[in-house]
Amino acid sequence: MSAFHHRLRRALLPLSLALAAPAAAQTPVTTQFLRIAPGVPGVLYAPAQSGPKSSTGVLIMHSAADYLGFPGCTELARRGYRALCVNNSTSKSGAFNDGVIDQVMLEIKAAMLALRAQPGITRVVLLGHSGGGTVMSAYQMIAEGGVKSCQGAEKIWKCPDALAGLPAADGLMLVDSNWGLGAMTLFSLDPAVRDENDATHLDPTLDMFNPANGFKPAGSTYSPAFVQSFLRAEGQRSRAITARAQAALANIAAGKGPYQDDAPFTVAGASLLGGNNKLFSQDITLMAQTKAAHPLIHPDGSVTTQVVKTVRVPENTENLSPFYRRGALRTSVRSYLSTYAIRVGEDFSYDATGVKGVDWSSTYASPPGNVQGISAPLLVMGMTAHWEFLAAETIYDLARSRDKSLAFVEGADHLYVTCRPCEKVPGQYGDTQKTTYDYIDRWLSAPGRF
Repeated sequence: MSAFHHRLRRALLPLSLALAAPAAAQTPVTTQFLRIAPGVPGVLYAPAQSGPKSSTGVLIMHSAADYLGFPGCTELARRGYRALCVNNSTSKSGAFNDGVIDQVMLEIKAAMLALRAQPGITRVVLLGHSGGGTVMSAYQMIAEGGVKSCQGAEKIWKCPDALAGLPAADGLMLVDSNWGLGAMTLFSLDPAVRDENDATHLDPTLDMFNPANGFKPAGSTYSPAFVQSFLRAEGQRSRAITARAQAALANIAAGKGPYQDDAPFTVAGASLLGGNNKLFSQDITLMAQTKAAHPLIHPDGSVTTQVVKTVRVPENTENLSPFYRRGALRTSVRSYLSTYAIRVGEDFSYDATGVKGVDWSSTYASPPGNVQGISAPLLVMGMTAHWEFLAAETIYDLARSRDKSLAFVEGADHLYVTCRPCEKVPGQYGDTQKTTYDYIDRWLSAPGRF
């Protein structure tokens, strides 16, 4: 298990632990279990005393992880809002490999209806964190634009008509969302896998964990030539895997598949968990800073507008590609095409400031593509102590919303927690979780926003 997922497991505590801090230090919060749909549990967090903010409901769901105890549920309720935290039906696997995005859309719809049915709720805002950015942005895009927004010729996978009539939210917050499940699968593909049926023999010339290519456990700086070769091969492999999945789907439709409805689909060295095979998680000179100046929130709450640089430390020191359970993406043909495939050009690459050569609109498992079809107020935030922070700029730049905001939190890791290993001086970054939720609070409560 990666270091990120150890932190994720620690942060997503059971409800009893999530609410166990001394009562004097927090506003009292109540919880209520809600059965959203079969296999879809939810917990409604609310301030013990209703106030003007409690008319706003925040809906939080990840693409696959257990978020019933996500810290944002409690933190937002402490600030006066009602937060409905929901586990979709894929979360019980805990593997991030079983995502079926179309089913999750219907489960968000059920959660939306349940939250709007709560007495006194007048508006609902979606919050997507990490992979939750994929499903929340996809939902809002389809809710605003109808199924035509996910059935266009540009889409690798066309959504079903069953997604017609999704009730739209009043706003969307993408708080350290990644680039989407499609792009994260692309970034996680190990180009050193030479044979799709044998992950035990890797190409040493493309192995990012080979010291001859510049790997150092404490942090690597790869040569421009290696980065170019690695990313070119990564893009080639992505295109080949998508073509293989499309051929498998055609065989199923023609009655030549192993099953009538779907088929298993395993991709070696492609798990998007944590830092697996992401060149930029080891080499912090990649995906290192924004292209333009943006608001950066400092520990004291002050904000400066500047080019925002990462403060993260290197992660990902073990090649998991030879392992089935830890390194392979274990899914199905339909799920791969709907949830994990994205169109990649011959010019695919990334450097210190971002990505090029990705067709963000080729899938609705892509926040940068989805926000182009969303008009609701949008808050985008990035955490500078993690490599997914740079997705925030891409999402913001492409967003169509007239009311859109972007900010970065200095020293916060992917779970919004202060990155102590990133500090040069103890206490340098303060309490970044408080900083993050205080900023969200100000955005949600801004007069005239909704």
